[in-house]
Amino acid sequence: MQRKNLWIGLALVFAGSLQLNAQNNKQDSTYKRWFVGSTLYLLGNFDKVNNPEYVQLNVGYRITPKDVVSFRFKRSIYSWPIGIPFGSSSFDASGENYPGHARILAPTLGYQRLWWKGAYSSVQALNAFEKYMNEDNKKIGNGYTLYLDFYLGYQFKFFKNRFFFEPAIGCSYWPVRTNVPASFKTVEKKWPNYFVQPGFDFGYNF
Repeated sequence: MQRKNLWIGLALVFAGSLQLNAQNNKQDSTYKRWFVGSTLYLLGNFDKVNNPEYVQLNVGYRITPKDVVSFRFKRSIYSWPIGIPFGSSSFDASGENYPGHARILAPTLGYQRLWWKGAYSSVQALNAFEKYMNEDNKKIGNGYTLYLDFYLGYQFKFFKNRFFFEPAIGCSYWPVRTNVPASFKTVEKKWPNYFVQPGFDFGYNF
C-alpha cells in the first residue's frame, strides 16, 4: 500500500508536468535563492498497516544558480532492516521484521549541483539519532547511524519557477552504525549496509 501511494502520487505529478515547461529557460529572470520543501514519501503515512509516521522538511539556499546547500530534518519509525532492497518481497515478510521498531530523528546536510538544464547530482549526510523499542513498546537502547545519500535526478520547474519537483534515483550507504541492540542485529545481519531507492522531493522557491 505504501509503494502504491507513492507511485500514484508520482503519476499525478508527471501528468500535470505535461502542460508545463520542464526545461530551464535561459531568459528566465525568476531565479530564487531560497526554497522549502518535502517529499512524496509522506504519502506512506496513509498506510494503516505500516505507517512510518514520516516527517521531512527541506530548507535550501542557492549559492549560485547551479550550486545548492540544504538542511533537512527527518523523523520516522521503521520496523524492518533498512538494507532490504526497495520493492523486495522480503520487505515486511514474516520473520524479516525487527522484534520491535526504531524511532529516528535525523538532521541532514546536503549539497546539490545542477549540471545541464534540470539534471543534477547531490550528496547528503544524514545523522540519525535512533531510539530502539521492543515489542512491548519499551525503550531498549539508543544508537546513532551516519547515512551518506547520493542522488542523480532531474528538476522540473512549474509556474515560473515557483515550484519544483525532483524525481531521482539514489544510493544510501551507512559507514557508521552504533549501539544496535543484539536482537535487531540478528535480523539485519544478512542484509547489506546500503540500498538503492528513488527520490521524490518537491519544493517552493522564494
